[in-house]
Amino acid sequence: MTEGVAVTKKLSFLNRYLTIWIFLAMFIGVGLGVLVPGVADALDDLSVGTTSIPIAIGLILMMFPPLAKVKYEDLGKLTSQPESKRMFATSLALNYVVGPLLMFALAWIFLPDQPEYRIGLILTGLARCIAMVLVWNQLAEGDSEYVAVLVALNSIFQIAMYSFYAYFLISVASEWISPGSGVDVDISIWSIATSVIIYLGIPFFGGIVARYTLRPRKGADWYDNKFMPVMGKMSLLALLFTIVVMFSLKGDYIVELPFDVVRVAIPLLIYFMTMFLLSFYLSMRLKFDYPHATAQSFTAASNNFELAIAVAIGIFGIGSGVAFAAVIGPLVEVPALISLVNLAFWFRKRYYDKDGKLLSKTISRSAGPGTK
Repeated sequence: MTEGVAVTKKLSFLNRYLTIWIFLAMFIGVGLGVLVPGVADALDDLSVGTTSIPIAIGLILMMFPPLAKVKYEDLGKLTSQPESKRMFATSLALNYVVGPLLMFALAWIFLPDQPEYRIGLILTGLARCIAMVLVWNQLAEGDSEYVAVLVALNSIFQIAMYSFYAYFLISVASEWISPGSGVDVDISIWSIATSVIIYLGIPFFGGIVARYTLRPRKGADWYDNKFMPVMGKMSLLALLFTIVVMFSLKGDYIVELPFDVVRVAIPLLIYFMTMFLLSFYLSMRLKFDYPHATAQSFTAASNNFELAIAVAIGIFGIGSGVAFAAVIGPLVEVPALISLVNLAFWFRKRYYDKDGKLLSKTISRSAGPGTK
């Protein structure tokens, strides 16, 4: 039996056909939003400020299992590894230099005549992922401990830098490119902290409590081999629920403004693919193993759409083009990232050994001429 067949047989029915379920969830969501009167309004009513309660519940349930699986007791070993400084430095550079500037450039290249859509993309590029990356990383079998540290770092940096970065790119840098295009933005640090607390703090705390109470009480075998597989299924079901809700909220936009959706989607697709491939390439050059390269790449390619949407609605209004562009972000990210999960597995098969270590021929090839 080949390795690929063995892996497929180990997968549950839900995991094996997850790509199909995701596209089906997207189709159901659009159908509900378009064909069932009042669904979008009813979901909008279930909001507190700019926080959608159904989406928040879905994301928290989706993120709890991966965070409950993290071996928090081993985080000290991760940070003490010789290559940890290179990994963290690479991640910070990708997330807070390359990513925002790439999205800024793509927004201006593809949407020079649509200032509101352009601002929505810029806000999305600035919001580094702290939520769904946990699921993508888990599906691609990346390192759970490393991605947990990365999302924690992203949370801290977003609270500290998002407001300043948004003002600089939207108000100052845009004015340099096209005089008169700069727009003043006022984003409170508290609104960003609230988003981080809701979407990361709650499941993070729940995961820590579960691991340090249930595992000692019920035993490692029960926790790892019985409880976590059930929680893993719950995480995927919560992902599908969240997708249905997101797509039903904006299903009418997708149908009524298909050309606008495409115009916003094209730079987003380029962004996701570029960030993922660049991160994987750098990880290979730096000789990271597959689990760390995968965690690094999905963190770089994903975005915190909850924060971007909340900021867009809070400043520009729910009916604005800025909010519309921000909402398109997750609608494109979901199918794009599930495709990148499959690409990550292809990279593992081609460039890594069975233990996830980079093959020596790959290291030689990536090192360039003159390397022995």
